[in-house]
Amino acid sequence: MPTIETVHERATPQPLPENFVSVQPGGGKCYRIELAWGCWRRWWLKRFRPGYVRRMAARRRGDTAGAPHEILDPRDLKFCRNRCQCDWAAADDPFRWRGRLGFARWGLAELLLMGGPLLALTILAARFLPYSTPLPAALLFLVVFFFRDPPRRIPGGPGLLVAPADGKVVEITKLAHDEFIGGPAVRIGIFLSIFNVHLNRAPCASRVIALRYSPGSFLSATKAESAIRNENTWIGLEQEQAPHRRMIVRQISGLIARRIVCDLRPGQVLDRGEKLGMIKLGSRTELILPDTSDLKIEIKVGRKIAAGKTIMARYV
Repeated sequence: MPTIETVHERATPQPLPENFVSVQPGGGKCYRIELAWGCWRRWWLKRFRPGYVRRMAARRRGDTAGAPHEILDPRDLKFCRNRCQCDWAAADDPFRWRGRLGFARWGLAELLLMGGPLLALTILAARFLPYSTPLPAALLFLVVFFFRDPPRRIPGGPGLLVAPADGKVVEITKLAHDEFIGGPAVRIGIFLSIFNVHLNRAPCASRVIALRYSPGSFLSATKAESAIRNENTWIGLEQEQAPHRRMIVRQISGLIARRIVCDLRPGQVLDRGEKLGMIKLGSRTELILPDTSDLKIEIKVGRKIAAGKTIMARYV
């Protein structure tokens, strides 16, 4: 029978695996376009705005070692934040306003590259083929709707674990043993449709202990085998508060969703409900918790939940 946990010794964060080459290790066409744009932008800044480059370098904190390209300003960290240890204070980040647009910053390039042509088609259709306007307009709405980032009020209170994703609970399964957790566990599976917000959030105040990226298939997230065979990112967390329970968040790709984003660094401390990444289009997210006698599951299969807002479970 599961028992109440004793206080564990703090775990040592593990180095980032070599195949975790960026915050979006699966790549993608928009990803490559944005990287190419970054190369041109850095050349332009060094050539025509050397004073800006010097000012940003003076305000930069930490080491750029490990980054695959030059880090001139915070935009250069978008895809390689996990590969280096540098950053800027919020007051020194001239692009922090992008986080207040109401859209996921990791999806702004897709929003521009996919939404821009659809907007142009909608305008042209309205001008020359009015009866065809609803089709590009509907596709434009779906693109904008998908990348939305609505504000969330994170609940407070001891022992609470909030949802790591929006969607519907499709599985609550007891596991006899999980190697990372070190004992019995409970796996909660969440299905995200294309209509859900796709940002992932931390279930509690925790520290990142280990990260793993596994390439794989792109089966429909409604199929049980997708949890095993599909491309996924595995995030091992440790609660900041005693008894420092370990838990896991898994981001799993789907039939349409083929790009997983996770910008965490080993050893990074997260607040409850803090954004940790996203999965672009329909997918699946799992939360795996230690199954102890003081664990109380607050949701049931079939319930719709909201990341950072819905209380999934609590340790009483």
